[in-house]
Amino acid sequence: MQAKPYPKYKPSGVDWLGDVPEHWEAKRLKYSASINDEALPDTTLPDFEFKYVDIGGVNAVDGITATEEVVFENAPSRARRKVRHGDTIVSTVRTYLRAIAPIKNPPENLIVSTGFAVVRPRKVEPGFLAYALRESSFIESVVARSTGVSYPACNASEVSGIAIPLPTPAEQRSIASYLDRETGRLDRLVAKKRELIERLKEKRTALISRTVTRGLPPAAARAAGLPENPHLKSSGHPWLDDIPQHWEVKRLKEVSVLFGRIGFRGYSTDDLVYEGEGAISMSPSNMSDGVVSLDKCTWLSWEKYHESPEIQVQPEDVIMVKTGSTLGKTAFVLSVPVPMTVNPQLMIFKEVKCSKRFLFYYVFSKIVQDVIPLHNTGSTIPTMTQEGIGKLPFPHPPLPEQAAIAAYLDVETAKLDSLVGKVEEAVERLQEYRTALITAAVTGKIDVRNYE
Repeated sequence: MQAKPYPKYKPSGVDWLGDVPEHWEAKRLKYSASINDEALPDTTLPDFEFKYVDIGGVNAVDGITATEEVVFENAPSRARRKVRHGDTIVSTVRTYLRAIAPIKNPPENLIVSTGFAVVRPRKVEPGFLAYALRESSFIESVVARSTGVSYPACNASEVSGIAIPLPTPAEQRSIASYLDRETGRLDRLVAKKRELIERLKEKRTALISRTVTRGLPPAAARAAGLPENPHLKSSGHPWLDDIPQHWEVKRLKEVSVLFGRIGFRGYSTDDLVYEGEGAISMSPSNMSDGVVSLDKCTWLSWEKYHESPEIQVQPEDVIMVKTGSTLGKTAFVLSVPVPMTVNPQLMIFKEVKCSKRFLFYYVFSKIVQDVIPLHNTGSTIPTMTQEGIGKLPFPHPPLPEQAAIAAYLDVETAKLDSLVGKVEEAVERLQEYRTALITAAVTGKIDVRNYE
């Protein structure tokens, strides 16, 4: 059964809401709910333990996604708002994150940031209110009332002044029940598709690791004129499996020289310039899924760029993170649209004496990525020296076989990436439909009173 419109509509008097069913009202939120009723007092015992929810742990689709166990004396000063079952939290800082979530059966010690407005239903059904506050036009109204560039925020009083549609209590319950059922169904579909995405990514990871250590599968080897089922031998390294008998095992330093910024070659903020007035200085944030992204860049003076020609980025360079939280993260440079160098967190494989693409797949593989943290030499910041990375073993097929393996992986990983992209598009469409469905039901565009 498909939900249909109501028989008659009338103007709501609210621009973004438009017409509503004839018997509905539209009132400001403050007439139906209270805001920020309870907070932890300053006299709270220092050893009081609670679960804390910050803005980054909430989104409008999944609700609360992360909590942190804290003790009052060590908690941030913004960890103060108390919540109860039936409340809805609405972010009033960094409103562009659209962090809104219903509170359902919370633990007694759940506390949220003062960056949330805790909306408590008084003359409205809690389930309906939770959906009304996640309706896209309401969210955009909150964002529109925010001021500030880097940290946009609005007052809770401004949130309370936004109008919401108000059906009869019985209809509110019907709408909430309908949306619970339908969004639940959509959420289960999304969860299954996300599981598929993870399986495809795991398959991609396994494919790369297997191929760079065992060679091509029989059909691909036959097509490339290579041995189909080569005999295997021990690699001689505990974390590197057996390799084809005709392969060698070298050290990374034997097939490449690793360069990075060291000592005086580092740079300070004085060396930074405006966009286009120098060269791009790549950082780990410019690396994503094995490729280079230049969406957000830091620009370095020409003087500092030319000071270290050995780390000037060239097409087909392999770049790795040598220090920081993303230690070992690797990317292959497809093109260099503008002059580029690397910041002190990165290093480049130069003077490469093997297939650069094969080298990339090997250091990008789970085999190397899993072992890199074991060689961490940093006490507070994860770090691996260029010398340490250079000592890692490198399975070395004959050069024609390296090229064939790289070409095979280019094709097969592209197929998997295409599948992942299609599933991600399906997830996006489902989430867009979920948003539209909430809007349609909450604003009375469809009548779900007798929906089965």
